[in-house]
Amino acid sequence: MNKNTLHSIDPKAAWELLRQNPRALLVDIRSSMEFLFVGHPVGAVHIAWIDEPDWDVNPNFVAEIRQLLLGGVSAGLAEGPAPVILICRSGNRSKDAGELLVEQGVSEVYHIDEGFEGELNDCHQRSALNGWRFHGLPWEQC
Repeated sequence: MNKNTLHSIDPKAAWELLRQNPRALLVDIRSSMEFLFVGHPVGAVHIAWIDEPDWDVNPNFVAEIRQLLLGGVSAGLAEGPAPVILICRSGNRSKDAGELLVEQGVSEVYHIDEGFEGELNDCHQRSALNGWRFHGLPWEQC
């Protein structure tokens, strides 16, 4: 697998990767309010890609991801870089954030294509068609 490109992964495959590789890092990139009140995957680290109050892209996003990686997840290990798995609401923001990480030299980057809540159904509801919660994967709320 080419590690210098962004990889799309579904929620179940992401959960399996997290279970098989204890070095894998799951980063929830939604806003602080989404992370706290909608819920988030168990064990996810929160680094917002776009957040209130101004809803601008976080100018420190790449640096914050690198800090996590250098903080012990991958430092000094011969196995290579730790996988970084990004999740947002429906997979759009995580794709954009992942593309930036790859562009900035971070390797082994995945984005969960269905996100945490998944796509809207015909009644404009989420978590009814796909997504982390739809598949019954572990999550929690604050």
